Amino acid sequence: MGILGKRKNKKFDYQPRYYKGEGSPFELKHKFDEYRVTVGNNNGLKNKFGNAIDDYKYNGDKTGANRRILYIIAALILVFLFIIDFDLSIFSLKR
Repeated sequence: MGILGKRKNKKFDYQPRYYKGEGSPFELKHKFDEYRVTVGNNNGLKNKFGNAIDDYKYNGDKTGANRRILYIIAALILVFLFIIDFDLSIFSLKR
């Protein structure tokens, strides 16, 4: 505490030695933010939910993703049945 007034904080202007990119290297940004509609300047909660619902509705790979999930679930069920030694012959007709 000085007689002349408050002490001011020191400012450092640090520049990374090998950084040759644009903007600040310390800015935290997700790599897919520029492709999303829901990230950015959304004014209000209603607009955020509206943008999220529109983004979910107009997803281009909906059928491919659903089919892929069904294949994964079927494979996991078969692996589980194999592990517990389930006998699949109970589903066949006895003649």
